[in-house]
Amino acid sequence: MDQILKERDRLLQRTARLFGLSFTVISILCLAVPGSIDPVAYAVVLPLYGLLATFQYFMGRSRSPGWLLGIIATGLAIIMSMTLLVETPTQGAQSAVTQLSAASLACVAIALSTSRLRLWVLVVTLGVVATVTTVLTAMWQPPLRTLLLLLAGWIFATIVGVWVSAGVPQAARRIASIGRAHRAERQASELEAQRRQSARLLHDTVLATLTLLAHSGVGVAPAALQQQAADDARLLRQLRLGATPTPQSSGDYNLEPVEETVLGTTLESVKQRFGRMGLEVSWHGTGQVLLPSDVLDAFLLALAECLENVRRHSGVTEAHVTIIDDATTVRAMITDAGVGFTLDDVDSARLGFKESVVGRLKEVGGHARLFSAPGSGTTVVLEVPR
Repeated sequence: MDQILKERDRLLQRTARLFGLSFTVISILCLAVPGSIDPVAYAVVLPLYGLLATFQYFMGRSRSPGWLLGIIATGLAIIMSMTLLVETPTQGAQSAVTQLSAASLACVAIALSTSRLRLWVLVVTLGVVATVTTVLTAMWQPPLRTLLLLLAGWIFATIVGVWVSAGVPQAARRIASIGRAHRAERQASELEAQRRQSARLLHDTVLATLTLLAHSGVGVAPAALQQQAADDARLLRQLRLGATPTPQSSGDYNLEPVEETVLGTTLESVKQRFGRMGLEVSWHGTGQVLLPSDVLDAFLLALAECLENVRRHSGVTEAHVTIIDDATTVRAMITDAGVGFTLDDVDSARLGFKESVVGRLKEVGGHARLFSAPGSGTTVVLEVPR
């Protein structure tokens, strides 16, 4: 918030500088009209105008009250010089004094609108300027007209300053509120993503093992079943203690996180894992493909889930996996000659395909397609970017 207030003060100072310099130039232009004042008066007030412009310029760079005091003193000196040196007031001289007193000097009102104390200083300053200007120009124009013009200019400048002064903190609060809402939304999204990942992980590992146990481990060697159960137990223990599991799935097919991993070194572990569980996997196509670790994990876990579905639902003990790749994409086709099914019969709420395959690949920019028909087997195509 302190930084916002500093930026607010800097904005007010620059606004006041622009406001003051603009009307100082207008006041000088009024005097530039031929016949406005005589050359002697012009020679006296022109250096004072230069000094006034200098004070206004440096007011935009510093909060020092000395610049504000210099502006008021120099402005009143110009008004006094003109009223003393110009015997017969002209329209140009009157306009120059009006622009100077009601607008150019009013720039200090913008800079003095940031706090209650400075507003009291502003009131005192306005009283001094109004009194001196009204007295000095009493012979030029009616005092009431002078006072009304001066008050109009200073009130307008004060409104500008107060509006900016109040608007910047309000905008800062809104920005902070938006930031908090964004952080809350991001945390909720991260929590939901973590929940979905945990659900996938449990579905692909522990629940699969429990399902295997529920069927008495038919077709699976006791040693393989024991090893799988031990991996699942270690995974659950790490999740319960709040640690990041390493590997992030049970079984032997996950690797430690690295920048890039050779796909071929992990496919063999998947084959061995399902071989121990009674599913013969035949591999075809590319054997060595480099993939980033996060893409590899998603690709491999989705592939393993497809093979798990073959083992559990197809009614056959053999599956074919074909790996192909090009410059941008790696594809895997998992095919079985099992019983197949009607795609419309797949429950959209089932984690097995929706989350463990489709959702997992979507997170890394990939996607999955499913082809099946009753009695004709099933083919799943997985695609991930390289």
